[in-house]
Amino acid sequence: MIRNAAVATARANAAPLADAPLELDLEMVRVAPLRVEAPGEEFRTLRTRLEQFQAPRIIQTILLASPSPGDGKSYTAANLGLAEAQLADNPTLLCDFDLRNPILHKVFRVDRAPGISDYLLGKADLHETLRRIGGSNLFVMPAGDVAVSPLELLHLKEVRKMMGRLRTAFRRILLDSPALLVASDASLLAALADGTLLIGRIGGTNRDSMRRAIETLGQDNILGIVANSARRP
Repeated sequence: MIRNAAVATARANAAPLADAPLELDLEMVRVAPLRVEAPGEEFRTLRTRLEQFQAPRIIQTILLASPSPGDGKSYTAANLGLAEAQLADNPTLLCDFDLRNPILHKVFRVDRAPGISDYLLGKADLHETLRRIGGSNLFVMPAGDVAVSPLELLHLKEVRKMMGRLRTAFRRILLDSPALLVASDASLLAALADGTLLIGRIGGTNRDSMRRAIETLGQDNILGIVANSARRP
């Protein structure tokens, strides 16, 4: 079953039994009736490059960040998610942590709520916040209802507990986030990830913005820089 596909990864980071997160049953997740399209070759190449990073360390959760809005971050996240989900026994989760201006629910034509904010505030169970896209290995976790203070919400201890449960169910988790130079949310989210992909847009992201973004994240936390020419979907 899909829910057991990430057992090997979970065991590598297992906590004592008493502290182990509750298992998430993906069979309970609702299915969104959307036909999954094949991602472009460049995103399959990016997927392969990420797999090559696995040798020295486990990279399960990846933050996708960009200096400014319009750099194509959400476009990259969505297509990388589709590429990851093409692999057999590779359940992939795409989380919309851009609680200020979410867009992934529109990309995949699912309801915005219930989602991340609803779970963190105790308004929904975790499986209720997920959508399985068609019959694929791709799952989407939308932002949820509008949060009054997104940054304060991300400081809740429930965020780490939630990520612990998600890590037991998925082999790849992609976190979409607000632009780095607009809000400090992405810097906080970087601590939840095993590494960050920094997204820039050719002809749109200037050198100073990229430099400031790298300084904000810390160079050691950056897996690589993705340059694209796509506007935000």
